[in-house]
Amino acid sequence: MSRAAPSARIKRGTRELNIALCVPLGGAAGICGPAALASAKLAIAELNANSGITGRQCHLVTVNTGDDAVELTDALAELVDVGRIDALVAMHTSAVRHDLVSGLGGRIPFVYTPSYEGGECTPGVFAIGATLTEQLQPAIQWLTLRHGLRRWLCVGNDYVWPRAAHQYARDYVTATGGSVVGEICLPFGTNDYGPVLDALRERRADSVLISLIGQDAVEFNRAFGEAGLADTVLRLSCAFGENELLGIGASHARNLYAASGYFASLDTASNRSFKERYYSRFGERAPTLDNCGQSTYEGIHFLAALLDDSANRPANRRTLSQLGVKPLAYRSARDAVYAGNRVSKMPIYLARAEGHAFRVLTRF
Repeated sequence: MSRAAPSARIKRGTRELNIALCVPLGGAAGICGPAALASAKLAIAELNANSGITGRQCHLVTVNTGDDAVELTDALAELVDVGRIDALVAMHTSAVRHDLVSGLGGRIPFVYTPSYEGGECTPGVFAIGATLTEQLQPAIQWLTLRHGLRRWLCVGNDYVWPRAAHQYARDYVTATGGSVVGEICLPFGTNDYGPVLDALRERRADSVLISLIGQDAVEFNRAFGEAGLADTVLRLSCAFGENELLGIGASHARNLYAASGYFASLDTASNRSFKERYYSRFGERAPTLDNCGQSTYEGIHFLAALLDDSANRPANRRTLSQLGVKPLAYRSARDAVYAGNRVSKMPIYLARAEGHAFRVLTRF
């Protein structure tokens, strides 16, 4: 059934604002789901303690967007059709994002929070995470200058984000005088990484770009460490966080680096304040914070700023295509800002795994 994309009106009302929180609760990326759900709940509680969004109390509708979810787009479209969802805040893979954008047609505001490949320009869709160009280029240059890296192998899951990472990496590595000696894309749930490790040895790679997601990244890095490669081959990831680090264990984490807009160990005023509120609400046994997890906190607050700004403008109505034109201030644990016209900016950090935590080395 075809569905027209109406001109959404953002206005003040009396009923609840229903927000679909699209996060992986299973599959490869499910390891990040608990922190993403908790972070979003914290943001909702903060907003509802005041005036909500556009004067309306907010309610989360949790949607599983793991790679094991089926018939996801149709189910969400039906909820939009009957008015049970007013906006989406999403932390999942770019493959899922493409499906949802195609199926929903920009009919409601859609805030996409994790790091991604860049280039999202669909009306009503706001990708507020760091992009590969912001993460990869300075990280590869910094590591190459300090470690004399020459030969990179790229390994990732088989979908758009890892393939884009490999393409960018080839350009950035070449610019430093090095070469990419192999690119390998694997299906979700791969459990035998022997051929990848064999290729790494045969091609004499001294560094690996890892674009595997969640549990797949955990399994690869365990195999990498057990193969005795951690002392001699450097690893870099733009999607590896604290939950994955806990999963692989400290003994497999030597020479492992991550480039990201957020680490739980960041010693900034914004992050200290965020973590104090997070652990005050959920306790010391709260889900482990990481970049993907906390991004939903920022996504909820970004949505609030976006809709409040539109509702407060003259005529009290705006279509999706007119949202997000001007700069917005919103609450962020990673000191991100929205510069307007779909441009988000944030610091990018490079960190090294040390035991079960990341130590931030530099800010780009």
